[in-house]
Amino acid sequence: MPSSRLSDLPRGAMATVLAVSAGDHGAEPSTLNRLGELGFLPGEQVQVLRRGPGGREPIAVQVGETLFALRLVEARCIEVSVP
Repeated sequence: MPSSRLSDLPRGAMATVLAVSAGDHGAEPSTLNRLGELGFLPGEQVQVLRRGPGGREPIAVQVGETLFALRLVEARCIEVSVP
């Protein structure tokens, strides 16, 4: 399965979380911890529901039964596989 970043997926796309990492995106360790606490864990299914004005942020995503609004820096930290 090809991998991508959650921030790169179009509206309506479904994917599986592979990892949460800062990479070269400049996210703070506290941001990575928060994402894990919110449920962005390897193996979890995620769907991009909506994007902010101009297709930017915030990005509305669903993990399980919960909806979240993520900033781009957060969505760039989430590596996903797409079917």
